[in-house]
Amino acid sequence: MKITENNVVQQIQKKNEHAIPFIINQYGGLLTAIIKRHLNYHQQDYEECLDDVLLSIWNYIHSFDPTKNSFKQWIAAIAKYKAIDYQRRQITIKNQQFSVPDINESMIKAKQSSEKILVDELLDQLPASERKIFEKYYLEGTPSSEIAKEFNAKESWVYNKLSRGRKKLKGFYFKKMKCEE
Repeated sequence: MKITENNVVQQIQKKNEHAIPFIINQYGGLLTAIIKRHLNYHQQDYEECLDDVLLSIWNYIHSFDPTKNSFKQWIAAIAKYKAIDYQRRQITIKNQQFSVPDINESMIKAKQSSEKILVDELLDQLPASERKIFEKYYLEGTPSSEIAKEFNAKESWVYNKLSRGRKKLKGFYFKKMKCEE
């Protein structure tokens, strides 16, 4: 079935994964503008936040109420509040500024430096399949659609694994940093 502005909500409710690319194509400019305005155009933060916005739309579509606002307004509000949440989660560790999603950028930099051990230690916290997904997406730059095909899964499953993996790694990373203080 072809996805349109009139049926996108129903398609997401039916968990039709083709609705996500439609949202990106149809509303991507709007979401990008909102997120980048709040995140000061940091590419890594933007990408992580957009992933979380799409995952929130997917997971919370049941809370959309067309009598209160349009779908476009609803997803714009999700993008705004997710971006604000990212801003709020900025913390300072040892006089170095990290935003929560920057752990991936830190991992990439560490992979290229003497801190490779930290990256391996972080990735060892994940089960083998999640580690492979993380390495492909963040270190090799493989698109989520290709990863989904490789694992014979839906693209939303990949986003879910990445989101859960980030939470695990953030918790471990910040505990480790706190112990080293």
